[in-house]
Amino acid sequence: MNKIPAVFFDRDGVLNYDDEGYVYDPNHYTIYPEIPEIIKTLAEAGYILIVITNQAGIARGIYTREHMHSCHSILQQKTNNAFSHIYYSPYHPEVSESLSRKPGSLLFEKAIAKYNVDVENSWMVGDRDRDLIPAKKLGMKTIGVRRNEDFNYADHVITKLEDVIKLAIDNS
Repeated sequence: MNKIPAVFFDRDGVLNYDDEGYVYDPNHYTIYPEIPEIIKTLAEAGYILIVITNQAGIARGIYTREHMHSCHSILQQKTNNAFSHIYYSPYHPEVSESLSRKPGSLLFEKAIAKYNVDVENSWMVGDRDRDLIPAKKLGMKTIGVRRNEDFNYADHVITKLEDVIKLAIDNS
């Protein structure tokens, strides 16, 4: 079976607006306007699309899994169900430790195994170094989306999300 390239995405601050708090209310969950077209273009180019997100508000009792799943339903609806899987870690170190929480790599490893991902030709897009660390460790290329963060683990840093397409397709 041939391995398939993937583009992994962090959620908050990359796919949807992040108010620096917790994004969990479906009435206030808004994806960036350019995301549907970016996702469509990457899918048409043959990439598997996967989200890996830390959702620590669940462990902290701020919101429920149902809140989060409602937001994920909106994301899938707006992107024509283009994401093969949305992996999430509901843990927070103040409450419970887990290797699934980024910068841990467990959720990446699960996705790689399940979808037969070609790691060397795959990408991770995140707005924080902790999003990129596990991907880098596993041999993926990384893209940092410049919000307010300096990056130590980004192969490329972008300010326009549309540049993900250029980087992934031109460097495949």
